[in-house]
Amino acid sequence: MIDAARELFLERGYATTTIAAISRRANVPEPTVYRLFSSKLGILKVLLDVSIAGDDEPVTVPGRPSVAALFDEPDPHKVLAGFAAITTQINERTNDLYNVLSRAADADAEAAVLFGTLRQQRDRGQEQIVQALHRKQKLRAGLKPAHAADLVHALMSPEVYRLFVTDRGWSPAQFQQWATQILIQQLT
Repeated sequence: MIDAARELFLERGYATTTIAAISRRANVPEPTVYRLFSSKLGILKVLLDVSIAGDDEPVTVPGRPSVAALFDEPDPHKVLAGFAAITTQINERTNDLYNVLSRAADADAEAAVLFGTLRQQRDRGQEQIVQALHRKQKLRAGLKPAHAADLVHALMSPEVYRLFVTDRGWSPAQFQQWATQILIQQLT
């Protein structure tokens, strides 16, 4: 069902994808789709959650070992390189679905709420990296944590990833390298 929903959202967009179409594509009865996901938006949320995390394990992104290790790393350049790598991987997995949700949010109030929730989660996660650097006194002299968080929010946004990778044809590796360099330059 998840694969069928992903295919349909990417082929048709959110608005024109129906539970009935997902049911047909997945060869699963409609009531089963509703029972498992409750709505079309529920399916999109699950797709995004799995794409953000990279799997369906019930572990938050900050609780994952690769992310948790960044908070203990004393070298700020390694912290930012690791953060850029993780964010690039998330953007690779979510790029197309994020675009589906972004467009859906323009016309659907419930999708707009989900879009806002995902942005808030991203902001909180990014702020944790900034706070870790601030606690270790690794932020550039004179750079306030709130301003650093603003820089991270803008530079590591899905929109910037999309501009470079989708619109300008950069590889994810090129984006990751650039993001690492610009984060180090701007924050330390």
